[in-house]
Amino acid sequence: MALSAATHAAPPDSAPPSPRQTIDGAQQRAIVGELARQLRRRYVYPDRIEPVARELESRAARGAYDSATTVEAMGQALDKDLRTLGNDRHFRVEFDPEVEPVTDGAEAPKPTRDEIEQGREQAIRMGYGVSRVQRLPGNIGYLDLRGFGPAEFVSPGYDAAMLLLRGTDALVLDLRNNGGGSPMSVSYLLSHFFAEGDERHLNDIYDRPTNTTREYWTMAIGSPRYTKPIAVLTSSITFSGGEECAYDLQTQKRAKLYGETTGGAANPGEMIALGHGLAAFVPTGRAINAVTKKDWEGVGVTPDVQTPAAEALKAAYLALLEQRVQEPMAPTERDQLQDVLARARAGKIDLPVYTPRRR
Repeated sequence: MALSAATHAAPPDSAPPSPRQTIDGAQQRAIVGELARQLRRRYVYPDRIEPVARELESRAARGAYDSATTVEAMGQALDKDLRTLGNDRHFRVEFDPEVEPVTDGAEAPKPTRDEIEQGREQAIRMGYGVSRVQRLPGNIGYLDLRGFGPAEFVSPGYDAAMLLLRGTDALVLDLRNNGGGSPMSVSYLLSHFFAEGDERHLNDIYDRPTNTTREYWTMAIGSPRYTKPIAVLTSSITFSGGEECAYDLQTQKRAKLYGETTGGAANPGEMIALGHGLAAFVPTGRAINAVTKKDWEGVGVTPDVQTPAAEALKAAYLALLEQRVQEPMAPTERDQLQDVLARARAGKIDLPVYTPRRR
């Protein structure tokens, strides 16, 4: 899911933040206190977080963090404890002094022109999240998508990829290395996979701090629609927005999923400053699938065909070829396709190799 640009901070420290800065017991307890306070105020499930906040405070009071005498060490200790106690895959604590203070109740600061251009340039340099576009033997398309950047930056890349794949007879969408991102970008990509006029309600996101729910639908797009068969590849490190993309396509009965159960991280949120340059990512919202009214937090998205991630492409590719060979076509074309299918079954066709990204 998307990570909000909003940040919330404790009062600024007098010394410039540094991961090597030493801190004492009082400062350690202040950092833990701010984390506990923000968890209580912002975490999407208030009833679940209260025991976590109390335990963190108790550990600080008992001196559990006394050995964490630097900012870096304190961040690592809190990161471990928060992940373990909170049981939420999005939780993390890290040194990030660029998290800007925002007064509670104030609107998040709008990005400057320079920040917008930097974001656009980063999206371009990352290929809009598109790692690979390829036409496999048998005229099967292949799209390896690694993330969902801001829609205003990445949508041209999605349009270009789908234009290249427009003439294929089926498509493999590889999300095995997809770490997530913007839900608006998920909606934009998925808009390519339904016929014009076929509007689909995909997902909602509830936000606790504002007590509001935002709906996400397919949208009108100017690029080609792709209504042919789709197979989606997943792995145990498919995460957040990547999981939403797979789940939306599965629940809308638009694609079949191949691979491993995904990571199980559904809750979007925001970075919150804790002092001394430390910041915590706190999930403030939850996804609500438009069909099931559920999310995948803690359980992941279960593929239709379960297979090791490294074997998912071959399984999906064979299934699409077998489906294609049953369709009406000229005898010569059928003979060619059956030859491709035989070679694929024998492992004589080189397919893109899956290399898991670093976690």
